[in-house]
Amino acid sequence: MFKHIVVPMDLSGRNRRAMRMARQLAQQSEARVSLIHVVQSIENIPRNELRTFYETMEKEARKKLVSVARTLQGRAVDMHVEVRIGNPPREIVDYAEESRADLIVMMSHRVSKVQGFSTTSYKVGILCRCPVLLVK
Repeated sequence: MFKHIVVPMDLSGRNRRAMRMARQLAQQSEARVSLIHVVQSIENIPRNELRTFYETMEKEARKKLVSVARTLQGRAVDMHVEVRIGNPPREIVDYAEESRADLIVMMSHRVSKVQGFSTTSYKVGILCRCPVLLVK
């Protein structure tokens, strides 16, 4: 059914249900799973001025994602880890398109009607061409 499932992660520990769902779907369809974390870039400051900061953030994010990936690989799930720097919704959507993902599984949380239109999950759901499964 699915060949490539992308799971955006914020590294907060709130992603467990989304990971569980992605793992189950991947095992059923023998899909590959990509974990992605986006380090939010700081607007109006050239990236090269904060190079060391971004390198440190990227390195730490990668370590955490690799740790999560190891727990899933032990359950016969093909894993990939991706860390990007930029605007999270845009980077997630771009990665999904570049990697030909056919499903994104991500956490969502309760928000007010006003706040709901500015969340990462809402923006990914609107902008992404593949299906997005929001786990609450």
